[in-house]
Amino acid sequence: MALSQEQMDAKMDAHFGFEARDDVEGVLATLTHEVEHDIVGWPTGPTHGREGARPFYETLFGDLADGRIETKKRLYGDGFMVDDSFWRGRAVGMPFGLQGRDRPLEFRLLHVVEFAPDGDISRENVWLDLAAIMRQLPQD
Repeated sequence: MALSQEQMDAKMDAHFGFEARDDVEGVLATLTHEVEHDIVGWPTGPTHGREGARPFYETLFGDLADGRIETKKRLYGDGFMVDDSFWRGRAVGMPFGLQGRDRPLEFRLLHVVEFAPDGDISRENVWLDLAAIMRQLPQD
C-alpha cells in the first residue's frame, strides 16, 4: 500500500526534529537499515546503510548549532517526496570546510526522499546552496 502524503510528512518532520536536537540515533532510526544516503558534494560521495550515514550526521552536528528547518514546499509522488526548505542556525565548527566562527547562517536545502513501504526513508538525496553558505562565511 502506498504511503499517504501525511505519512511522508510525519516521517520527514520527525527526521528534521531529530536533526534540530542533534540526535544522531534518532535521525538514523528514521532511515532503513540499507538506506542510500547522498549529500551531493560530500567528500565520501553516497553512503549505504545507517552506519554509513552516521559520520555525516556526527560531523554536521559538530559544525552547526541551533538549527531550524522551515519547509517552503513539498511535492509528492508514489513513495517519494521533494522537500524545499530553509535551514537557519549558527555555524560553530567547520561546516562544509569553512570556518564558522559561531556566525549566523541560513541556506536553502532540497531533499529528494524515497520511502520504504514501512515508511522509513530508503534514499535521502540532499542538495544545498553552497554559494549562500560561502557568502555568509567568508574566509579571511
